[in-house]
Amino acid sequence: METIPAAGLPTSLSMDQSDRRPPTSGASDSRARFVFAGFWPGFLLVTSVFFAWALANNLNDILIRQFQKALALTRGEAGFIQFVFYLAYFVWALPAGLLLRRFGYRAGLLTGLGLYALGALLFFPAAALHRYEAFLLALFVLASGAAFLETSANPYVARFGDPSRAPQRLTFAQAFNGLGAVVAPILGGLFIFSGVEHTAADLSAMSHAQLEAWRASEAAMVKIPYLCLAGFVLLLGVGLARVRLPHIERSLGEGTGSLRSVLSNRLLRGAVFAQFFYVGAQVGIWSFFVDFTKHLAPQTPERTAAFLLSASLFLFMAGRFAGAALMHRGSPPRLLLVFALANIVMVALAMSLSGPAAIACLAFTSFFMSIMFPTIFALGIRDLGEGTAMGSSLVVMAVMGGAVFPPIMGLLSEKTDLQVAMALPLACFLAVAFFARLAAREGSGIA
Repeated sequence: METIPAAGLPTSLSMDQSDRRPPTSGASDSRARFVFAGFWPGFLLVTSVFFAWALANNLNDILIRQFQKALALTRGEAGFIQFVFYLAYFVWALPAGLLLRRFGYRAGLLTGLGLYALGALLFFPAAALHRYEAFLLALFVLASGAAFLETSANPYVARFGDPSRAPQRLTFAQAFNGLGAVVAPILGGLFIFSGVEHTAADLSAMSHAQLEAWRASEAAMVKIPYLCLAGFVLLLGVGLARVRLPHIERSLGEGTGSLRSVLSNRLLRGAVFAQFFYVGAQVGIWSFFVDFTKHLAPQTPERTAAFLLSASLFLFMAGRFAGAALMHRGSPPRLLLVFALANIVMVALAMSLSGPAAIACLAFTSFFMSIMFPTIFALGIRDLGEGTAMGSSLVVMAVMGGAVFPPIMGLLSEKTDLQVAMALPLACFLAVAFFARLAAREGSGIA
């Protein structure tokens, strides 16, 4: 049976050896296939992984608000939740790429799900200890798993069908990441936010014992949601261990895939740069969306603010489905440029308007952020050959922007206010627009 040519990925060894091999993209009956025949079950399970890590990523936006109450944190201190989370991506992205080259993409996915489940389970003792450090450790372990998942799933899903439709396929899979992003704030609002909100006067009137009991009960709210999350990803791991996945062989004549050779690719360097700033903008906006809503509309209950965040993330998911359709008709770099410019306008309006109008403008940034991660990713790793795993690792490492910007925004908001702090995401979208222009000039659009 024919194998898929290694136009994008290194050899897949060990665990993938028994899987069916998809037909070559040159076959007339599969040239434009979205997913090769026989690989839909595997594609859907790998797509489910995108949903899974979105739950973890976007529950952080709820934790930032919750831990301000449960652990008596400032906004700047709570922002370090994202620092620790995305630091794990930076630490593990390259080791994940090396694991993929040695053992294959199934091994990377299963390793990621195992670490994810372990980190989620660690929330239980962390809540019992009622210590911020324990929660940060649990988040680091969970995010380590997410780093393996993103490094594995993003390039792998691009290879389930014809290469010409890789950005469309990746954007489609990332739409289910958007679905997870929508669901997470709803779950957090219902099961992590208790609905009990005390004013500063209420807290000052409590005895020390009453205050500690209330904070402990708020910290304990995370136990059941994260226990359920661990069970979900373990079930997903069982499915991925058994399903048929593509086997991708090394093609003779490809490059070495070394770090040096990969970094010689101008578009890959631009993608790393753009992804750093994009993820910084995304995480910064979503991390403080609830606080932004409470700042501009103080009468809004926390749960309502969480549901507004979920509505914003519904726009994010809708944007990904719309983006996947639009990319089938036009150039991905041009669409990326249009969406980046739109978000520059949206953030500028959120900074200058007041009340519900400013909140609505910030919410609409999610629609235009929708295609950014998958499009930057797909354009950056395109035509890397044997360097795809290494290039994928570098682009995933760039999500370190999500660690850098939220704490800075939190500290800046304490000195000024959250509307002024939104100048940082605005600058980030300028960087994305710069990359989109570069990609268009390089002729990397795929009609």
